[in-house]
Amino acid sequence: MIELTEQQRQLIAGHETEPIPVIDPNTQSKYVLLRADLYDRWTSLFDDEDDARGMAPLLADLDPEDWDDLSVYEGKP
Repeated sequence: MIELTEQQRQLIAGHETEPIPVIDPNTQSKYVLLRADLYDRWTSLFDDEDDARGMAPLLADLDPEDWDDLSVYEGKP
């Protein structure tokens, strides 16, 4: 685990709920710094074992009438 310097900690203060873009100046690789609890929530949405649980809120928003007639989705991404 990498520990933040005091300067880095001050720079990210106030951004606890949003991702913070960072860049490696040597390689120009870009990264996103995200608080661990937010990362855990995000990754739980894509966990294979929890697939059904992660999809449940999305499925709840579907209109059952649309299930039979897929034409309502034609031309939509």
